Amino acid sequence: MQLASRLSLLVVVICAGVAPLRGQDRSAAAYNERRQAMVDLIERRGVRDSATLSAMRVLPRHEFVPASQRSRAYGDYPLPIGHGQTISQPYIVAYMTEILQPKPGMKLLEIGTGSGYQAAVLAQIGCEVYSVEIFEALATSARQRFDRLALAVTSRHGDGHHGWSDAAPFDAVIVTAAAGYIPPALVAQLKPGGRMVIPVGSVYGVQNLILVEKDPDGNIRTRNLLPVRFVPMLSGIR
Repeated sequence: MQLASRLSLLVVVICAGVAPLRGQDRSAAAYNERRQAMVDLIERRGVRDSATLSAMRVLPRHEFVPASQRSRAYGDYPLPIGHGQTISQPYIVAYMTEILQPKPGMKLLEIGTGSGYQAAVLAQIGCEVYSVEIFEALATSARQRFDRLALAVTSRHGDGHHGWSDAAPFDAVIVTAAAGYIPPALVAQLKPGGRMVIPVGSVYGVQNLILVEKDPDGNIRTRNLLPVRFVPMLSGIR
């Protein structure tokens, strides 16, 4: 074989092995790289729960934000999702998840479905998740997202102050909007030995993330975790 022919064949073989990424492939690779960087940052900030970190390394957060925000999906800050609501900062999602000490098979109630990302993290861990959203449009879009991504989340449109009595009791409860007080129904629906994490305070003042623990005898203990900023927990349905 002549030298020119051998070189041509070599070029063909090399190019076949390193075909450039195209379109969606390039986007997927870029999103994956940003997602890993996001979780690395969360881990450096002190979140250590391996199940939480693993779930967030897998879930495509860009699927849970509006198309106009996808380039910012893996930044460590909240993003608007419409109706005056936000998808929480990734670090706060990870921190609140870790506080619940989630394990496969745990039954959890989420108040404030929003885009569905927090519920998705818990479902990815293997928890049985029930989620309530006050805005019908957000509840509908989150349900479609869960179905499209094959995430096992049971969700509905409703007022989160009432919890989900038909599915109670729960091993844990997570609230993703700031309440003016800890709703009694949510405490009542928490199993003895269970935990709830909830932001409490005014949208115009100080909010604190509170850990609520119910001991085996049903006694309640609360503890302040850190100052936070969440949208308000609304009443009624929208």
